[in-house]
Amino acid sequence: MNLFPVIVLLALIFGVIYLCDKGFTRIFRGKVQHQSGKALRQNKRYASLGLILSVLGLAALFAYSAQGWIMLAAGCVILPVGIGMIVFYMTFGVFYDEEGFVLTTFGKKSTTYQYRQIQGQLLYSASGNTVVELHMADGRTVHLSATIQGMGEFMDHAFTQWCRQTGKQPESCDFHDPDNSWWFPKMEG
Repeated sequence: MNLFPVIVLLALIFGVIYLCDKGFTRIFRGKVQHQSGKALRQNKRYASLGLILSVLGLAALFAYSAQGWIMLAAGCVILPVGIGMIVFYMTFGVFYDEEGFVLTTFGKKSTTYQYRQIQGQLLYSASGNTVVELHMADGRTVHLSATIQGMGEFMDHAFTQWCRQTGKQPESCDFHDPDNSWWFPKMEG
């Protein structure tokens, strides 16, 4: 089997992901926190798998649709799933600096928070994954999965800046236990 076409296809897929990510960043992310270089992003496997599924969905729709309705139906299912994974990867992000963070999600306007707006947190376990739910002063919640790249660094940074902005001493915060995923006061759930 000739591996050259496979290698070229993989290089093309990852190149397209990289170019889309960089282009999307330049067009839609103009706040100071977006430019800080500090961010929580979904794992790139979402975008990679989404692009692969999109290509397979298109292939099923165009190349194999003449072979029967099963391939046409498979293409109609696989293509939207792939596109959804790409959109999810490209739209979700938490970008932060010394003063605050920006939460960017699909279909919603980016929201900027200062660390002192964090009222507390709750922890959830979903399918073996820890989810930290931050409760904000405006009544909204921010859900962060432990699988997100940079989660620990962000939470440590957020706690340090929260202490600075609220005037609390880190030593006086008996709830702070990063080893057990507790950075902020526990909210009543």
